[in-house]
Amino acid sequence: VQLQASGGGLVQAGGSLRLSCVASGRTFRSYYMGWFRQAPGKERDFVAAIRGSGSITVYSNSVKGRFSISRDNAKNTVYLQMNSLKPEDTAVYYCAAGAVTDYSTVSEYNYWGQGTLVTVSS
Repeated sequence: VQLQASGGGLVQAGGSLRLSCVASGRTFRSYYMGWFRQAPGKERDFVAAIRGSGSITVYSNSVKGRFSISRDNAKNTVYLQMNSLKPEDTAVYYCAAGAVTDYSTVSEYNYWGQGTLVTVSS
């Protein structure tokens, strides 16, 4: 599985962005998809995840109520809609895929995209 993330950019605080991640391969719908982010000098942190069927979504406390994860299995694509962005959301955002048991753990995911930079100015 190869993942290609896009949609990052520069936005003012309070603005919105939508990230996309397109996956190759026929097994997309069998994988949990996750979004993680990594700010300079910090560890990669969990943001959101969605079950293969799309029936379950989970979020970190820091983005709950502002971000929304979704997927379109017909297009092999997962999205992250980010609203009410804050400067502390600035990071490189990564999408990941895997047959996970702990959706918030980096090591559970087998496949990673290249990352897309989100910069939120104050």
